[in-house]
Amino acid sequence: MSGSISRTALVTGCSSGIGHATAARLAGRGWTVYATARRPETLAGLAAAGCRTLALDVTDEASMAAAVATVEGEAGGVEVLVNNAGYSQGGALEELPLDQLRRQFETNVFGLLRMAQLVLPGMRARRSGRIVNVGSMGGRLTFPGGGAYHATKYAVEALSDALRFEVAGFGVGVVLIEPGLIRTRFGTTAVGSLEALPEGDGPYATFTSAVAATTAGAYAGPMGRVLGAGPEAVARVIERAISARRPRARYVVTAGARLMIGLHAVLPDRAFDAVLARQFPRPRG
Repeated sequence: MSGSISRTALVTGCSSGIGHATAARLAGRGWTVYATARRPETLAGLAAAGCRTLALDVTDEASMAAAVATVEGEAGGVEVLVNNAGYSQGGALEELPLDQLRRQFETNVFGLLRMAQLVLPGMRARRSGRIVNVGSMGGRLTFPGGGAYHATKYAVEALSDALRFEVAGFGVGVVLIEPGLIRTRFGTTAVGSLEALPEGDGPYATFTSAVAATTAGAYAGPMGRVLGAGPEAVARVIERAISARRPRARYVVTAGARLMIGLHAVLPDRAFDAVLARQFPRPRG
């Protein structure tokens, strides 16, 4: 972005992980950063680092509208929106309670789109702005036991592609970030969502336990260290995407993500399923 453009960024989901790292990095580079989270008390470290902090729950309309209105009133508008808030809900789809699936979409998809809707009128009026959607390599391929999460990230891919075309003529850019395995509390939350499912000896009990163990091992084991990255790696890419005059539509982050996306692109579906079967047991009767 040129020096004449406001350097005000609104980042969602900043209590930890990618959002926290992104807000801290941008603030350190001279941006006016509004770091947000459902529980603003988790943002004390970012406030000390120079961020302005706000309560923002992407599943609550009043909360979203109030946060955007505050930034517009104090800074004149949101020049960059980083839609980062999200989580992973695991579980075999046959057994997954639909209310949990709806909560997953409310946070990962509907909240993301609503935030874009709220900032776009100001961006269009200024003919300037950038929306960065934090997706996942999980929007390009699917791991067993993660159907709900992957469905939301596939949706983010589609929304980002459509939005990019629709708002380009107003001077607004849309960028999609596709991280792979990022060493944050995200993995712990994903495992916790599996462990919180009703216990029992149903047809998916062994499968669910194996998915939880494999997920935990991926984040804590050698694969996470070699093929993954810390949240700062994503923050660096986001900074590059919002600073570039002509950003790419997509940025893949981590060697593991590039490997898995490439593998999925060249292998037939049955062959990719066979690769997954080496890590995840198939549920059987």
